[in-house]
Amino acid sequence: MKKFFAVVMIALFMTAPAGADAKSLWVDGGALSMYSDKKARNVGDILTIVINEATTQTATKARSNGKSGSISVGSGTGIFDFIKAFSASGSDQWRADGSATDTNRFIGQITVTVVEVLPNDNMIVEGTQSIWQNRDEHKITLRGIVRRDDVTMNNTVPSTKVADATLKFDGKGPLNAKQRQGILTQIFNFLF
Repeated sequence: MKKFFAVVMIALFMTAPAGADAKSLWVDGGALSMYSDKKARNVGDILTIVINEATTQTATKARSNGKSGSISVGSGTGIFDFIKAFSASGSDQWRADGSATDTNRFIGQITVTVVEVLPNDNMIVEGTQSIWQNRDEHKITLRGIVRRDDVTMNNTVPSTKVADATLKFDGKGPLNAKQRQGILTQIFNFLF
C-alpha cells in the first residue's frame, strides 16, 4: 500500500506543469473575498455621502443721519432798508433699521462615484440624484474630495468630511416656477 501511494505521488509530481506561477493562485484585478474591506478605493467604486448641513446667517443694520442749520439776518440800513429782519432754521433727520436672518438645513443621502484617485490616495467623488414628484424635479448634485480614512465600515462618509465640497440643490417644474417673482416685479425691483 505504501508503495502504491509513493508511485502515485511521483506520478503526480512528474505530470505537474514545469512553469507553475504563484500568481496563478490569485485573480488579477483584485476580486475581493467575503472577508476583505468593501470600502470604495478605485475609480468607478461607489459610496454614500450622508448630508447633514445647517447654516445660519444673521445681519442687523441701523443707520441714522441728521443735520440742522439756522440763519439770522438783521434789517437793512441805507439803500438796503427794504430788507426786513428775519431768521430761518431747518433740520433734517433720517433713520433706517433692518435685520435679516437666513437659516438653511439640509439632511439626506446621495450615492456618488469615485471619478479620480489622487496620488495621495484621496478620492474625487461626484454624483447626481434626481427626484421627480408631481411633475417637479428636485436635483441634488455633489462633488468633492474624500479621504480613504474617512470612509466608514458601511461605505459612507459624512458631508462634513468632504473637502472642497460643492452641494447644489436645484428644482424645476410648475411648483418651482410659481415660487419665482414675475417679470414685472423683477423689473420694478431692479428700477427701485
